[in-house]
Amino acid sequence: MRHTRGKPICFSFNTFLVLVVFVILMFFTTVYLSYRLLIKEQCNYSSYDITRYQIAQTRTSRLTSKHRLAVIVPFRNRFEELLQFAPYMHKFLTNQRVDHHIFLINQMDLFRFNRASLINVGFLYTRQEFDYIAMHDVDLLPLNNELRYDYPSQPFHIAAPELHPRYHYQKFIGGILLINREHYELVNGLSNRYWGWGLEDDEFYVRIKNAHLNITRPNNISTNVTNTFRHIHGKNRKRDTTKCYNQRESTRKRDRQTGLHDVRYKIISSNNLVIDDAPLTVVNVQLFCDRNSTPWCDCDVK
Repeated sequence: MRHTRGKPICFSFNTFLVLVVFVILMFFTTVYLSYRLLIKEQCNYSSYDITRYQIAQTRTSRLTSKHRLAVIVPFRNRFEELLQFAPYMHKFLTNQRVDHHIFLINQMDLFRFNRASLINVGFLYTRQEFDYIAMHDVDLLPLNNELRYDYPSQPFHIAAPELHPRYHYQKFIGGILLINREHYELVNGLSNRYWGWGLEDDEFYVRIKNAHLNITRPNNISTNVTNTFRHIHGKNRKRDTTKCYNQRESTRKRDRQTGLHDVRYKIISSNNLVIDDAPLTVVNVQLFCDRNSTPWCDCDVK
């Protein structure tokens, strides 16, 4: 290139060619970088949107706790109580900043209700993602926020005998019991021999004691037996207290054969629901009965 006063600037052909190539490279570089930025923004938005949807449908958002609570609710034909239980407990646990999710273990077979086996199924269903469970009746709501649902180093009986509105004997551990994953596996879960209502918690109490675990309970609670819990069990709903075959004597003995390791079941389906902003998972379960071992799973059979 040569510049002289009063004359235009002249470019050689080689200089012109280099300039053209440079402009083309700049153009494609700009297009490529803009495309990558656009794709990155779109991917980030999609990932966030999917994650938000999944949390809203299947889990509560992660809170500050490093532990995760699975609220295991053994269930059959208690829809009216569920409509109250799910939103109430979700709000109660969220206010305590407990990372939780409610699992309704719904018995769909025609055998008598087996609360213990359903809790075993619920534990097996959740143990990969949750490190402690609440064995929780659907008809019992805590009214006092001093009842903490934090991770228990020992089995923690929230519905203590001196607080429960109905059951007051010292070995009672029903209603609401928190237990961590390691301890539940240590005691081999609950016995599968209890078809119908009652006694499965008493047998579980013995399992816990035999494993040399301490059952802890709330201390210095400001409420009492009249106002610590709300019991929403319908007055017209009858409990299945029938005893048939040799059930009465068999279920009053320590069961050393059955438990978490041999609960027989089939998961029919699972569905994620939201009731008044409370997410929960319904696990529909079919239990199986060994009639040679527990013929009282169906007292109508002659």
